[in-house]
Amino acid sequence: ASVRFQGVPEKAGEKLANRKQQQDQYFSHSWIPKIIKKRVCTTFVEDSFSNGRLCQCGGTRDTHESVALGDYFSTAIVSHWDSSQHSSEYPTDAFGELEFAGASKRHSKFLRLSWDTPPSIVYTLMMAHWGLPPPNLVVSVVSGEGRAKVKTWVREVLRQGLVKASQSTGAWILTGGLREGVGRCVGEAVRDHATAASSVSLNKVVALGIAPWGLVHNRQQLVNPQGSFPARYYFQNTSRDSCCLDNNYQAFLLVDDGSVGRRGGEASFRARLEDYISHQRTGIWGSGSIDIPVLCMLISGETTMLERLDLSLRNSMPWLVLAGSGGVADLVSDVLESLSSAPPVLSSTEGEGEAGPSVDLKDRVAERVRKHFPSETEIDKLVERVLSIYLNRDLITVYHGEQEGPDDFDTVLLKALVRASKQRVSSEASPYTEELKLAVTWNRVDIAKSELFNGDIHWRYQDLEDSMTDALVNDKPQFVRLFTENGLNILDYLTYGRLESLYRSVADSSLAYVLLQRRLGERQGMTGSQAMLPDVSPTKGSGGPPGGRRPANKFSLFEVSRVLEDLMGDVCQPFYHSPLELENISSQRKALRRVSKLLRGDCVYQDRRCLFPWASLFVWAVLQNRKDMAVFFWEMAGESVLSALSGCKILRELSKLESETETKLAMKELAQRFENLAHDVFSKCYQSSESRSFTLLIRKSPVWGGTTCLKMGMAADARLFFSHDGVQSLLSQIWWGDMKRSTEVWKLLLTFFCPVLMYTQLISFRELEEPGKPDEVAQGRDNDSTPDTLPKRPFVVSRWRQFWFAPVTSFLGNVLMYFLFLLLFAYVLLVDFKPPPPRGPAFAECVLYFWVFTIVCEEIRETFLVGSMMWRQRMRKYIQDVWNKCDLTAIILFIIGLTCRMFQWSYEFGRAVLCVDYMVFTLHLIHIFAIHKQLGPKIIIVGKMMKDIFFFLFFLGVWLMAYGVANQALLYSYDPRPAWIFRRVFYRPYLHIFGQVPVEEIDVRKEWDTECTDNVTLIEGGAEPCRSHYANWLVIVLLVIYLLVTNILLINLLIAMFSYTFSKVQGQSDTYWKFQRYNLIVEYHSRPSLAPPFIILSHVHLFIKRYIRKVPSVKILHFVLELTGKAANRLMTWEAIQKENFLTAQSKIQRGSDSERLKRMSVKVDSVLKQMAETRDHDRRLRALESELEYCSSALSWIMEALSQSNMVKPTRPPPTLRGTSQYTVHTESIQTS
Repeated sequence: ASVRFQGVPEKAGEKLANRKQQQDQYFSHSWIPKIIKKRVCTTFVEDSFSNGRLCQCGGTRDTHESVALGDYFSTAIVSHWDSSQHSSEYPTDAFGELEFAGASKRHSKFLRLSWDTPPSIVYTLMMAHWGLPPPNLVVSVVSGEGRAKVKTWVREVLRQGLVKASQSTGAWILTGGLREGVGRCVGEAVRDHATAASSVSLNKVVALGIAPWGLVHNRQQLVNPQGSFPARYYFQNTSRDSCCLDNNYQAFLLVDDGSVGRRGGEASFRARLEDYISHQRTGIWGSGSIDIPVLCMLISGETTMLERLDLSLRNSMPWLVLAGSGGVADLVSDVLESLSSAPPVLSSTEGEGEAGPSVDLKDRVAERVRKHFPSETEIDKLVERVLSIYLNRDLITVYHGEQEGPDDFDTVLLKALVRASKQRVSSEASPYTEELKLAVTWNRVDIAKSELFNGDIHWRYQDLEDSMTDALVNDKPQFVRLFTENGLNILDYLTYGRLESLYRSVADSSLAYVLLQRRLGERQGMTGSQAMLPDVSPTKGSGGPPGGRRPANKFSLFEVSRVLEDLMGDVCQPFYHSPLELENISSQRKALRRVSKLLRGDCVYQDRRCLFPWASLFVWAVLQNRKDMAVFFWEMAGESVLSALSGCKILRELSKLESETETKLAMKELAQRFENLAHDVFSKCYQSSESRSFTLLIRKSPVWGGTTCLKMGMAADARLFFSHDGVQSLLSQIWWGDMKRSTEVWKLLLTFFCPVLMYTQLISFRELEEPGKPDEVAQGRDNDSTPDTLPKRPFVVSRWRQFWFAPVTSFLGNVLMYFLFLLLFAYVLLVDFKPPPPRGPAFAECVLYFWVFTIVCEEIRETFLVGSMMWRQRMRKYIQDVWNKCDLTAIILFIIGLTCRMFQWSYEFGRAVLCVDYMVFTLHLIHIFAIHKQLGPKIIIVGKMMKDIFFFLFFLGVWLMAYGVANQALLYSYDPRPAWIFRRVFYRPYLHIFGQVPVEEIDVRKEWDTECTDNVTLIEGGAEPCRSHYANWLVIVLLVIYLLVTNILLINLLIAMFSYTFSKVQGQSDTYWKFQRYNLIVEYHSRPSLAPPFIILSHVHLFIKRYIRKVPSVKILHFVLELTGKAANRLMTWEAIQKENFLTAQSKIQRGSDSERLKRMSVKVDSVLKQMAETRDHDRRLRALESELEYCSSALSWIMEALSQSNMVKPTRPPPTLRGTSQYTVHTESIQTS
């Protein structure tokens, strides 16, 4: 049994899981019979034509209960059976899922319901319970008797026109749902298009069958009071029409009026359902700008269809009539075309004193009724009905499908709906607004471009505003692009209030909604009350949860800011603090109180323009993982490189929180695409200007919270971006300071030990560039005050600073001093480690303690005194780095060892801790040499292989423990010594791997020199137990198996894992190294020039400058350049030009691809086919015109001959002769005389 019918089809995120649980409790299988009813005939009204065997409901006497047969008096006076009076409601007994035997595996939904069931309940059931997609259009196909033959061209219109148009618009098609007539044609067309359609558009068309329950063949197979999940339905798979359900429909509504074998019982419910749907909003949760358009399509039909047509037109329901399909369709089209020149007709029922239709008009209509229905007797009633229909002729569109063909049928539907909607549009609105809204709803940008934005219409901002919101909410980026290109000013459109409303429209199945809801709950929980915000829930039903609308959320910019802060971390300043007046508030509690007070007021900020509209929309689209929309907003936003890196950062953080695998992969793919965009655009910039591209990398952005491209790229883990030659060139330039990058290392070492050489030509220095260039910023790393306040220094001082304050010099000094530190540490441990006080420690050990103290001081400075973050953020950032954890471990072990070695009772333990600590300090060399171009990538590979070792150790540990325990238990029957047990269970099997196998101890047949005993008392006293001789052969076998598995299987597995990791990482190790190189350069860029232990002098100097002289430092903002005014505008313009060049190049490449060529060729072929169809139409018309001219020529010849033989006319000149290919003409005077 399927359980999909009991709840939401899919679970996505924490919020949707809670809603699913609530709906599972509400939508158990017992609620449907309580709400949905069926009808059963309760009064037997005898059918006079059946000799008392049948009731007028169509059922036999045997099928009626005794209650229906017992009331003889009431049945005697009833002459006509009526469902509302002679049937009763009972809980429905047919609902659930439908499986067609022998057909596709897809299950269809079905429900048996009474004809007077409220359509709101049914619509909610289909949307929220069955999971049908919300329609952008509903086409109700109305036809005649089910088994009437359908013309061939009508089949083509349904197949190539209706279903194809429905697929492009996302429509519901309503038919009878049976395997007969038009319903069968629609089902086959849906099947054929579903076979050829892609998976994306497969579910866009919903074929919904609304059939009378009593007419369905084999309906008893669907009956199950508990619901069928699924019900197995057998149908006749023949070429002949039948009343079986069609397996090509997604859902069936089986309307029950208590009758059996009668048609038309579903008509009233179907009309009410169409009317209800026409008052619902399109889009997600009813977020669209228009009501769902409903169009009735009339094909053929009997005279009884006129009543349905008339009542529907009075409710302003538009109709599309297929002229030439026969029956009522031909009658209506004929009347509309023949009476189009007649004056308006007034209905005879409009009121007293008003004139009715003229007698001549009635006669003309009656003539056409008799023409199409010659056997009808009640002509007067039909004439009145047709005249009433003609009064609402503006809602009817006649389509000559046989002449026009099925091409562009979606345009026909659009024009039919627009024609009907124009009757309801106010005079102030643009006449094309409704057409635009329909095009947006259907996502048909091609129709909008060709019909509405072809340059003939002047669009106002007010006309595009609602459609823009609809396109944004329902993810239609092509329309957003179209609107922005045709007059919509985004600065006027996007206010902070509208931005909030966009965030409130986020789908509750998305991760962004869960994060926003969590922050909203925190705000409401801490403030104790909900902020008073306008209710933005849909004003009309939108297919939300049963029994209600979508729960209104009250997201504000504060929740958005908190979510972005969680995702971006400390890489940039918080967003939207300026409109919320939170610039100078650092406490979260104060910020919550300020925001709550602001939201309880008038919310004046909501009317203000958004400061950076494209960037705000870009973030909004990225949070919802909308690929095309986000890419378009990135194209429109400024600071393209930084924007792409920011999108990459947000998406990668979201992917860590997403639980759905497909969504996670989509987020990662989009993040990689943005990283590629950042890389490619920066390549264009670097090719254009190296110096400007360097400025671009370190420019402080006002849009993205004061961050830089380098900082954002590091936070986004953008390895590809950092591997770019331009980024590495800037890092190398900063690394070498004012020295040229071609300087050899030996020259640096020589100058390091002999500083006088820096004043010679041994080391070449770069020429200082003009102010404002990034070189000066890189040079400013050694400055402790702002560059503008620096006096010009003498050559000796400036050259001294240029050498010693370069990061590479600082790095070289730290490496040399660290080697000396390790040598001193080793000397103390091996040679000069004195006993506890008062005999120790020695002088060398005291120097070591002071050295470590300076290292600790530097770690404290880097953690707490560099940067502008809160101390908690600094601690979190410090702990996240692996090498910082290594340094912290080394310092803690050193403190423990130092403390313990000062006491006699813990002296040896302290010495052991210091020995282990020496190993940790030595491992730090790996981090130091990560800057090396050859060693750095290899270190990356070693780090990746360490993960393989952990997996190997897991398998080895399992096998080692299994063998060790078995071996110990078989060799020694009793050995209570824990130390020896641990050695023989773990340590000795581990040595077996490396060939140390004690055969004498394992094999009892070998001589063993060790004294042993079997006395339990002696063994418990510590004596060596003797080996057990029983099952010693099993010990040998286990040893062989253990060595075979470990030395051959596991070792080779480890080698294979290492080989795979090496081959996998080798190609990307250079990229990883370039990425990690940035952190090391930043570290030494911000460090003082002196290395420990002399760094204490730099610390004292910095303390005096910062806290006594109050001199600000530029090292807090290393790698940052703040541009304002014209310089910033020039840089942004230059970057925008490079982005446009990149997009143009990409567009050319895309246009030259095979797929685009095929698309263009397809468009040209379609246009040629359309022109050929027009040519054929012209040829047909010319042939008809020729036949008429031939007839006219023959008639004129006959007239000329008759007049020439008559004595009544005396011609004044001879008759004209035929000249060329022209037709015969007759003299006017002769005709007038005749």
